[in-house]
Amino acid sequence: MEQQIYRIGELAEKCNVTVRTIRHYESLGLLKTTLRSPGGQRYYTDKEVVYLNRIAELKYLDFSLREIGEIIQLGSEDSTGERRRTELLRQYRNKLSEVLERRSEINGRVEDLSWRIAQLESTASFQECPGLECLECTFKDKCRFKDS
Repeated sequence: MEQQIYRIGELAEKCNVTVRTIRHYESLGLLKTTLRSPGGQRYYTDKEVVYLNRIAELKYLDFSLREIGEIIQLGSEDSTGERRRTELLRQYRNKLSEVLERRSEINGRVEDLSWRIAQLESTASFQECPGLECLECTFKDKCRFKDS
């Protein structure tokens, strides 16, 4: 199968990024190209398409550019790919743990907002909260004003 050759604008369009993003990734060492025209214009191949898509995927998963760079660097240090695979597994597990923790926090916030909405919808007199209605409020076990 013959490699497709792209100019920077074509690569940007194909990968749904900007030319500036490609240049930035190159400056960070995340993307490298060895093909150049006699005038110095860079040319890219399908290999760079794969790299840009991998970078986009990792960014979507909340990897920093520094973390992505470390993973890419492992590729040049390990011809089998095993170190990169192991590092990706470790990083994916860390990211999953972080997301699960955030989800737990978000679920708590959803529960808190839900009871507050229910409380406001069910109170007869908003002006009496906190106040006399607290004695009979069905939400008093959750409310911070219960002891006011």
